[in-house]
Amino acid sequence: MSRVLEPELTWTGTALEPGLQIAIGTDGRIEAVGRLGRPGAERLASTALLPGFVDSHSHAFQRGLRGSGESFPAGAGSFWTWRQAMYRLVESLDRATLRRVSARAFAEMRDAGITSVGEFHYIHHEREGDFALDDAILEAAADAGIRMVLLYCFYATGAPGRPLEGGQRRFATPSVDQFWRRVDLLAARLDPATQTLGVAPHSIRAASPEQIRLIHGEAVRRGLPVHLHVEEQRREIEQSLAAYGRTPMAVILEAVQGGAFTAVHCTHTTDDDMARFLEAEGIACLCPLTEGNLGDGIPTLHRAHAAGGRLAIGTDSNNRLAMLEEMRWLEYGHRLRGEMRGAFPGPAGEVAPTLLAAATTGGARALSLPAGRIAAGCWADFVAVDLRSPALAEVPRERLLAALVFGAGNEAIAGTYVGGNWRASGG
Repeated sequence: MSRVLEPELTWTGTALEPGLQIAIGTDGRIEAVGRLGRPGAERLASTALLPGFVDSHSHAFQRGLRGSGESFPAGAGSFWTWRQAMYRLVESLDRATLRRVSARAFAEMRDAGITSVGEFHYIHHEREGDFALDDAILEAAADAGIRMVLLYCFYATGAPGRPLEGGQRRFATPSVDQFWRRVDLLAARLDPATQTLGVAPHSIRAASPEQIRLIHGEAVRRGLPVHLHVEEQRREIEQSLAAYGRTPMAVILEAVQGGAFTAVHCTHTTDDDMARFLEAEGIACLCPLTEGNLGDGIPTLHRAHAAGGRLAIGTDSNNRLAMLEEMRWLEYGHRLRGEMRGAFPGPAGEVAPTLLAAATTGGARALSLPAGRIAAGCWADFVAVDLRSPALAEVPRERLLAALVFGAGNEAIAGTYVGGNWRASGG
C-alpha cells in the first residue's frame, strides 16, 4: 500500500501550497501529489516539504581536510598550495579511512538537506592497481543512506603530456578500455534503489582530447551523464593553450562534437566559449563555498543559464556542508561581481526559486536523476523544513522560500526523506 504524507506546505515548483498530500509507492517513488483526500495520511505539522537538494559535485574524502590549510605563513596561498595538502591526505588514505570520512561527509549532507550527490570519485587505489577504494565509496554512501550517482573518474596524466606523480598514481586509469571494464564491474555492485553511474574524464589536465572524445561517445551510447572540471584555474588554461592552442572549453567542445556535458566551475570561461557551451545544452555546476575558499574567482554567467535550467550546485571540497549557503553565495557572488542586486531573477523577478531550481531540478538534470521535483514518477526525496525555526518566525507564506534561502541555515532543516525513508537531522 502507498504511504501518504501530508505536510503543512509543499513546494509545487512555483509556490508553497497548503493541503497537499504526497503518495509514495513501495518502490520509493512518488505515485501522486495533490488534494488526494486519502485517509490515514501522516500529518507533518509545522513542516514544509521541498524537493531534496541535489549536490552535483562532491569529493567526499576532502572532508578530511576540514580546518587545515587556513594559515598562510608565506603571506598568501593558492589553489596549488592547497592541492599539495590535498595530495598529502590522498597518500594517507586506506579503505577504512576513506569509508569513514566519506560516510561522515554524506551524513552531514543529509543534515544540510541533500538527498542526492554526484560523487566525482577519482581515488581508486589503496595499493597500485587494486581499485579497492571504489568499493569504499559505495559502502560509505550506503552507510549514510544518501542517493549517489558515482561519477567514475578517468585520470591518466598529471598535465597535458606529463605522467602521473606522487599521490596522483592512486588516481590512475591508464587506458579507456580499462576504464570501461571498471565501470562494467561497478555497475553490478550498485544498490539499484539508491546508486547509479556517470563518468568523469577529470579535466583537460588528466585526459587527452581523444580520451575525452571516446569516453563521451560511449557514455552517450549508454545514456550516462558526463562531468568534467573545466577552467577552475588560469594555469589550466595556460597549459591547454600551450599544448593544444585553444582553451580547455574549446578543446572539450570540439572533442565531444557539440555534445552536452556538465562543466564544473567554468570560473575563467570566455563569453564566446560559454555561448557555445550553452548552445550544446551544457550545464554549469558551480561550487560557491569551495570556489570562495580556494580563491578561484567568480565566473561570468549569463541569465540564459538560469532561464534554461542550466545551473547546478556542488559542495566540492565539503569544507562546509550547507546547501542553503551555497545557493545564497551563488547569488551574492554575482551581485558582488556585477555591483547590483538580483543576479538570477526568474520570470516573476524572484531570485529564490531560481536558486532552489539550481539545487534541485538543475542538479537532477546534470546527474540524469528522476529527482528534484515533487511530482509523480520522481524519487520520494524531500527536505523537511521546520516552520517553527527562529529564522523563519513571523515570515508570511509568500516570503518563506526567500527567507529560507537568504536568512536561514541548516538549523531550519528537520530532516530528509530518501526514497520515502526518513532521517532526522543529526540522526
